[in-house]
Amino acid sequence: MRDIIRNKGFIMNVSSSTVATDTSTQSVDVQKKAQDVQAQQVLKVLESANTQSQQVTAQKTGVGSNLNITG
Repeated sequence: MRDIIRNKGFIMNVSSSTVATDTSTQSVDVQKKAQDVQAQQVLKVLESANTQSQQVTAQKTGVGSNLNITG
């Protein structure tokens, strides 16, 4: 489907469906990439929080990755 645009004596043939499809495809690709990056960042934060929580618990109880036996 081709549209003809007349502007100040110039005539341009524009394939509106191709332009719209390319633009929307690029937007979707960019959005997917952004969501992937955000998901990776969230996983890193959760893993870090889990590790920190285990370390705090080990410090409070004396039981963790190392057994602290002092008498």
